[in-house]
Amino acid sequence: MTVRSETSPTPMNGAESLVRTLIASGVDTCFSNPGTSEMHFVAALDHVAGMRSVLALFEGVATGAADGYYRMAGKPACTLLHLGPGLANGLANLHNAKKAGSGVVNIVGEHAASHVELDAPLMSDIAGIARPVSHWVQASVLATDVADDGARAVQAAMTPPGQVATLILPSDTAWNPGGPVAEPLPPAPRSQVADHLVDQAVGALDGPDSLLLLGGAALTAENLELAGRIAARTGCALLSEWSNARMERGAGRVSVGKVPYPIDMALEVLHRYRRIVLAGARAPIGFFAYPGKPAVLTRKDAQIVPLAGAGDDLTGVLGMLCDGLAASDLTAAHVSSRQETTVPQGAITPETIAAVLARVMPENAIVVDESVTTGRAFFPATAGAPPHTWLNNCGGSIGFGLPVAVGAATACPDRKVLALIGDGSAMYTVQALWTMAREQQDVTIVIFSNRSYEILRGELTNVGVRNPGPRAVDMLSLNRPDLGWVQMARGMGVEGFRVDETQALAQAVQAGLESDGPCLIEAVM
Repeated sequence: MTVRSETSPTPMNGAESLVRTLIASGVDTCFSNPGTSEMHFVAALDHVAGMRSVLALFEGVATGAADGYYRMAGKPACTLLHLGPGLANGLANLHNAKKAGSGVVNIVGEHAASHVELDAPLMSDIAGIARPVSHWVQASVLATDVADDGARAVQAAMTPPGQVATLILPSDTAWNPGGPVAEPLPPAPRSQVADHLVDQAVGALDGPDSLLLLGGAALTAENLELAGRIAARTGCALLSEWSNARMERGAGRVSVGKVPYPIDMALEVLHRYRRIVLAGARAPIGFFAYPGKPAVLTRKDAQIVPLAGAGDDLTGVLGMLCDGLAASDLTAAHVSSRQETTVPQGAITPETIAAVLARVMPENAIVVDESVTTGRAFFPATAGAPPHTWLNNCGGSIGFGLPVAVGAATACPDRKVLALIGDGSAMYTVQALWTMAREQQDVTIVIFSNRSYEILRGELTNVGVRNPGPRAVDMLSLNRPDLGWVQMARGMGVEGFRVDETQALAQAVQAGLESDGPCLIEAVM
C-alpha cells in the first residue's frame, strides 16, 4: 500500500521515493560508497532530511559497518554500492552479516535499461552476485515500483533474527518520476516453540553431563539470567557457540564460556555432555575438515535436543523452560563478580593483554573481537570486568573488526568501542580508520602485531603438515617489510601509538579510552 507524503515535493523521482520510504520504515543510516549510477540517490540524501550518510572508502567497510550497526541498534541500516563490482567488494562482510543474523538493506545501482543492452564495461549479473549473501533480492523495473520494493526490502531485512536484503536500483528508475512513499510493512514475528520441544528439554537438562548451548538472542543479559536459573535448578552446564553476534558479559551477569575454536580442545570440552539442548545455537561442528578428525564435535551417543533456532522467540522459550523446571524464582547460577586485576610487567602476550583488558575496560563498553589466536585468553580474564557487550565474527571472513566497530560506534555514540584486531585481519579493511576519523568516532583500536597470519601457522599442523619449509612459513609472514601501523593510522587521521611492554599497553589503552576520538595502539608481540 502507498500513501502520498504531504511533505514531499511533487513530482518525486524514484530515488527520492526510496529514501523517503526507507526513513518511514525506520532506516535512517546509510553506509555508502556510491558511483555514477547512484548519483540520484546521493542527491536525494542531500535534500531529504532524516537519513544520515556515512562515507566509506571501500565497500567492505560499508557492508561491515551495516552489520555492526544492526547488532547494536537492533534495526537495519542501508548500504549504497556501485553496480556489481561495488557489491562484489562488499561480499565478504555481507557473508559475515548473514551468518550473524544481521539485518542489512543493500541498495545497489544498476545501468539504465537502455544501457544494459549495450554491455558496458561495468555490466554484470548483480542478482547473481547478490544471491549467495542475501536472503532477498529484487530489481526494481519501473520508477513507480521503487518505493514499494524499498518497503519490502526493509521488511525482509527485519525478518528474525535479521536478514540481508539487496535491492537493485537501475539508474533510470532512480531519475524517472516515482510513485508515492510506501507505508512501512510489519516484520514477521519470531516463531513460537512447540510445547513438546520444551518438554524434551526439561527432561534432558539434568546434572553436569547435560549442556544448555546458547546462541543469538539467548545471550542478552535478561535471557542469560533465565539460563542461569535453569542451571541453578538442573546443574547443567552453560556454553555459547564459539562466535556470537552479540553477548552481554561482565560483573553481575551470568557468565557463559564458549565452545573452543581449536578442534582438539572443542572435542575434549564437549565429550563430557551426553545431552545437549540447543537454544538459538546450532549443533557444534568444526570450522574446517581435518584429516583423521571428526567434523561433528559432540560425542557419537550425545542426545541433541533442538529446542529453538536463532529466529525463534528465545526469551519466551527460556521463560517456558524456567517454568517447566520450577526455576523461575531461583537465584541464577554462574553470576560473575567484580574482580580487580593487576597488570603484570614484561613482554606483551595473550595472557598479559587479557589482564590489561580486565583492568581498563570501562563499564558499558562495546568490544569488537577479531583476535582469533591472540584472543583465546580474553574470555576467562574479562568475565569479572565491568558490564560490557562482546561482538564476534560469525562468518569467519577476516576484515570484519574495523568496519563493525564503525557501525557499532554509529549506532551507540554514547558508548566506548574497543576493537581488538589481529594485524593480518586489519589490513583487509584498514580504510575503516579514515571513516572513524571523518566521523570522529569514540573507538580505541588495539592491533595485535605478531607480523604473521598466526592462525594459519596452527592450521598447518591441524591439517597434517609437519615441519613446514621456509617458503611455506614465508607465505604466512607479514614481516618483509613490517607494517607501519602508527604511520598508517596517522595518515588517515587517527592518532597512533606503538608499545612493546604490558604496562605501556595498559597506559596507552587507558589514554585511548579516555579520549573522545579514534585512537590506534600497535601492540608488538
